[in-house]
Amino acid sequence: MQSRLVTMEEGKDPTNNSIRTNQSRVLPLRLLRFMVFLLGVGIVLSIISVRMNRSLGIRNIVPGTQPCFQEPMSLQNLIKPPLNYQHTMNDSELFWRASIVPQIKEYPFKRLPKIAFMFLTRGPLPLSPLWEKFFEGNEGLYSIYVHSLPSYRPNFSTSSVFYGRQIPGQMVEWGRMSMCDAERRLLANVLLDISNEWFVLLSEACIPLHNFSIVYRYISRSRFSFMGAFDEPGPYGRGRYNSNMLPEVDITQWRKGSQWFETNRNLAVDIVKDTKFYPKFEQFCRPACYVDEHYFPTMLTIQSPNLLANRSLTYVDWSRGGAHPATFGKNDITKNFFKKILEDQTCIYNNQPTSVCFLFARKFAPSALEALLQHSSEFFGF
Repeated sequence: MQSRLVTMEEGKDPTNNSIRTNQSRVLPLRLLRFMVFLLGVGIVLSIISVRMNRSLGIRNIVPGTQPCFQEPMSLQNLIKPPLNYQHTMNDSELFWRASIVPQIKEYPFKRLPKIAFMFLTRGPLPLSPLWEKFFEGNEGLYSIYVHSLPSYRPNFSTSSVFYGRQIPGQMVEWGRMSMCDAERRLLANVLLDISNEWFVLLSEACIPLHNFSIVYRYISRSRFSFMGAFDEPGPYGRGRYNSNMLPEVDITQWRKGSQWFETNRNLAVDIVKDTKFYPKFEQFCRPACYVDEHYFPTMLTIQSPNLLANRSLTYVDWSRGGAHPATFGKNDITKNFFKKILEDQTCIYNNQPTSVCFLFARKFAPSALEALLQHSSEFFGF
């Protein structure tokens, strides 16, 4: 009895102590299960939220902050040239993008203007070693763009100036509007680089007739763009005019010129953004009306006649007759041959007479390459 009283007085009832011990063990177990349940629900909700964000394209961005993967907008990001010439734009998208131009003439940054050399080819560039010599040592003053048939896969080495210079091309038919489409496509791709100021159209059969310094100085100092635009009254000029061109083009405005041209940036934009004359030429200038000889000369004569030098910088020999100009092989590569092209000429440059009339020439066969390389220093100065 005494021992029982002692125990109760000290608050150590064995029965109550056992009950409390069991309750303390049950309570944490239930709490643990509840916390595990809440954790599982949270994980499921997080997974559902992530999947919904991905499917809806939603990004969780704290207001007033930039996502860590996005560079802040800067002028440098807007003006830097494309790192890769390949893109997924169709012609309509490309021409629209290329026609976006600044309305303020002064550039708010240091700009070194470049000449863009645009090669319109079927496939390989057999004369590329000669062009490699021409470009050597003039990095930063030029850019290169190549349009070839879609099936062609170039195999230039990584050290070549032509490596990676291919733009997305399409099929081209001689004498058809697809030829002008390819030329406009080249111009539009070149316009994406704000540093390109002058645009020269060349073929795989073209060669340079002077060293790079002379070519750059001649083009950059000219007050005019070089595109032939003649009013030829005969069957190969006005004889190709179609009265359905009215009212956009009157026969007195009809012009003919060489396909191979050089234009400045402003006129290149005019060519790319044209929607007024293009439908008329596409529909009513088909063989025997060769649209590549009439579309650009006529359009620019109507819009900007005072900006054209009315001649080409590319020498072509039509003296042998036929639908195509003469082709030159290894036996033609002589000093007298190039003297005739380089010295026995007279033309107008910036409203003054000059004997330097041609900077390029065509058509040269692959067989001429070895002789051209051997005599390039003597004949062309590079």
